Amino acid sequence: MTDVADTWNDTDAGVLRLPSGRLVRGRGLRHPLPEGPLPTFAVHLLGRPAPPVAWEARRLRWPDFRLPTDREEARQLLGEAWARAATERVEVACGGGVGRTGTALACLAVLDGVPAEEAVAYVRARYHRRAVETPWQRRFVRGFGS
Repeated sequence: MTDVADTWNDTDAGVLRLPSGRLVRGRGLRHPLPEGPLPTFAVHLLGRPAPPVAWEARRLRWPDFRLPTDREEARQLLGEAWARAATERVEVACGGGVGRTGTALACLAVLDGVPAEEAVAYVRARYHRRAVETPWQRRFVRGFGS
């Protein structure tokens, strides 16, 4: 486990600060790796196998523009990502870094205490203005709080 001082900087590209102070980086795997420290743990939101990386990563089967194929696994894995973000550099990534990544970040915001009805707006204001791209992704976030 890394030291708290080893988490992201909130000025790093793609980093979202949650209300608790936890920092999580979102990114698109089709884009170059941002400069700066590498993640210590990543959740890859992909319908196909994830590319190999030099850090610990888990794939959550999540086809583009859709929802996770196993919602219980999504809850568990996003819960682990949220918990680890307290002391580690956690990254959440999909192909483009907007829809699925934004949806997962909004779910992390819900876990961090943001009301589910406000989580999409929270992530859009602080991560990417088009985060959470589809109506069913927005419904997924609203239901994540229950």
